[in-house]
Amino acid sequence: MDERGEPDEHGATRIAAHPVLGALPGAPILRFTFDEVVVEGRAGEPLAAALFAAGIRVLRTMPRFGDARGGYCMIGRCTDCMVVVDGVPNVRACVTLVSAGLDVRTQPGLGEAESDETGERGA
Repeated sequence: MDERGEPDEHGATRIAAHPVLGALPGAPILRFTFDEVVVEGRAGEPLAAALFAAGIRVLRTMPRFGDARGGYCMIGRCTDCMVVVDGVPNVRACVTLVSAGLDVRTQPGLGEAESDETGERGA
């Protein structure tokens, strides 16, 4: 989304004015990273909302075949929006608020530590 609230090249946008609720209240812009790319979010909004507004749709992959998953229920009941936050797997992006400096990553599979080249699992 650009500074005017217009869709970016990915078609992503954020509702700036709702026909019933009115204008979006002001909030500080916070920066965090997703897969090493800087993303901006508004203070008080969930990670999923900031990621979707930035055009990011895939938050995790399925364990068996690597199918992409994004948001589904968006209320913290399912596991489709699980991400790794600051090294901690299985964090629900739909109910975790944006915070400056977070290191958020796509969660592979079940969120277990990836095997290293020796085949041993990380701690």
